[in-house]
Amino acid sequence: MLTLAGMPTTGESPPATFKYTNHLIHEKSPYLLLHAHNPVDWYPWGEEAFRKARRENKPIFLSVGYYTCHWCHVMERECYSNPQIAALVNRDFVAIKVDREERPDVDEVYTRFLEATTGDAGWPMNVFLTPDLKPFFGGTYFPPIDRGNLPGLPSVLKKVALAWQRDHQQILGTAAKLTRELSTPSGGSFAAVEPSALPAAYSEMRSNYDATNGGFGGAPKFPRPVALEYLMRYARREKNQDALAMVLHTLDRITRGGVHDQLGGGFHRYATDSGWVVPHFEKMLYDQAQLALAYLHAFQITHNQDYARTTRDTLDFVLREMRGPEGGFYSALDADSPLPGNSGQDREGAYYLWSAAQVKEVLGREDAPPFEYRYGVQPDGNVPAAQDIEGNMRGMNVLYQQHSLAETASYFKGREPAMEQQLEGDQKQLLRARSERPRPALDTEVVTAWNAVLISALASSSQVLHEPSYLQAARRAASMLETRLYSSSTGRLKRRYRLGAAEVDGFLSDYASLIAGLLDLYEASFDLRWLNWALRLQRTEDLLFWDQQGGGYFTTAAAEKNLLWRDREAYDGAEPSANSVAAMNLVRIWQITEDDTARDRAVKTISAFGGQLNNNPESMPAMMSAYEALTSVQRQIVIAGEPQAADTREMLDLVWGRYLPNSILMLADQGTGQQELARRLPFIANMRAKNGKATAYVCQNYVCNLPSSDPKVVANLLDRELPIQ
Repeated sequence: MLTLAGMPTTGESPPATFKYTNHLIHEKSPYLLLHAHNPVDWYPWGEEAFRKARRENKPIFLSVGYYTCHWCHVMERECYSNPQIAALVNRDFVAIKVDREERPDVDEVYTRFLEATTGDAGWPMNVFLTPDLKPFFGGTYFPPIDRGNLPGLPSVLKKVALAWQRDHQQILGTAAKLTRELSTPSGGSFAAVEPSALPAAYSEMRSNYDATNGGFGGAPKFPRPVALEYLMRYARREKNQDALAMVLHTLDRITRGGVHDQLGGGFHRYATDSGWVVPHFEKMLYDQAQLALAYLHAFQITHNQDYARTTRDTLDFVLREMRGPEGGFYSALDADSPLPGNSGQDREGAYYLWSAAQVKEVLGREDAPPFEYRYGVQPDGNVPAAQDIEGNMRGMNVLYQQHSLAETASYFKGREPAMEQQLEGDQKQLLRARSERPRPALDTEVVTAWNAVLISALASSSQVLHEPSYLQAARRAASMLETRLYSSSTGRLKRRYRLGAAEVDGFLSDYASLIAGLLDLYEASFDLRWLNWALRLQRTEDLLFWDQQGGGYFTTAAAEKNLLWRDREAYDGAEPSANSVAAMNLVRIWQITEDDTARDRAVKTISAFGGQLNNNPESMPAMMSAYEALTSVQRQIVIAGEPQAADTREMLDLVWGRYLPNSILMLADQGTGQQELARRLPFIANMRAKNGKATAYVCQNYVCNLPSSDPKVVANLLDRELPIQ
């Protein structure tokens, strides 16, 4: 039952008086706490709600979303805060609210149902279940009243309640049938992947490529770094300049667009238009990490400093605005924020949008025109009506690079260096002014998987960009995960940390992503602590998630009893699937340890999705990257020398300055670290610096070239084309 209470919603704000308080009040998730004072009698996912549904023979109204989801906020305001609508929910249903960031397993099950029955899915996701959790009807956003062809939530609630009474047995039968049909693990049939899948993946991406704006498909447009990463690998393997051109053009257009925060750095989640101009304004940690890596790899390929700058501004934004006091990183910044001067009213993008008058007020009427020209500021705003669905951006501007620096200097008859200096000053002024606005809400959950991807980005960038603070931040984040979200006694991870508590058992994505992050951290620091932890986590991952029958990994451990099925994630979308990450990890672990068990599992994981990869490889570009790695000649690069010596650093920089995706890098330090590596890779045991100089050993499939202390010789060895297995 709902109660009246005066309690803080998060434990972080002073007590306030609320008319309603429901069963979410004791949760840690900020998304669930956002709904804790709705008149809807929400329960968290769990046995208490399930028992109530069975006891009262009521259907379950399951609503799934996340804290920084704009349309989730809209439904919360319009529907779940409405006592009349809440009365309909409470009378006829048991209401359960789920945070998809906390429980991706629950989200995954009912997303599959929604995609199968409606052809679409998204958040908020609202699904009606039988008391034994089988879905029978659902949708995404429902308005508070009927709007044309879009039914309002009250109408939906009434129709479902009536159908439950009149057609009860039919609904139960339909739900049971759908559940049986949907419970087959994703990924298609087990099959060996055909080599032709590699060019087929490229061809499918090419056919969907937007040659004008970059990226793939039309609006809404997501960056999808997994596709860009595959194309960079394919371009290198096949010497395909067209594949690389697609990547670079896409990254250039994203950098110039409003989806890239032109003042504060970092990226919004996606663009609502095909030209990357008008974003959906939330900022997700996993997007920052993946895009930072994509730009870093583009820099390694091209040595174009623009890509290095974008990597830096992305990571600097994360370190500035998304890092918690213990070194972990928060999940997201909200799309919505309070309107300046009216903190009681939230609007999407309010923190980021500018009127022409506001720009002039900060920069002055005489100095504003070059900035307005460069960044597309229009007197009446630059947001098209088609991208302003709610009508809240009228007269406002998204900052994007409408004109290049050269065009701006030419238009105002100035020199580029002076114009660049002026515009950089303008950006700083506007950023200072923006920082005084009410800020978007910050989702302060520390999610293991997403922190792990950022550890990869920070660790890799630290050495490529010569930025020690990034390595320090990566180490600190890894230590925080080890301290707060890992049990050394059980070897198991937790998913989420917030308000001093680590809760929810880790999923495959948490293990696989952290293993990848730790491998990258080892290769950046050569601290065997991280490599050893990665190998321990791999053993636990194999124990908890490995599919003995079909190969590959289940998303959840077997202990989860309230899921209709255990699935194998099989799509690389905004994030790579956990199986794709796991497959790549196994290839890398095989390279580092010569453990044929790891290679065997990599082959079986990729083959578990072989049917899908042979028929539609573009759907899993990260898995295609793992297959590309598996079928490439493996290169081991060992630098023998004093870790802190200048000549050792020079040799390491030769490696870090190049894009070498199917290589592992190790340091032979003449000490205990080298001895420990040699226990796994005996060929390392006798590697020494020659004549007192740092020496590089460049090996292919554990067969080494003659060692060299000459940087030119080493550079030639690294640049040598490798055969394809």
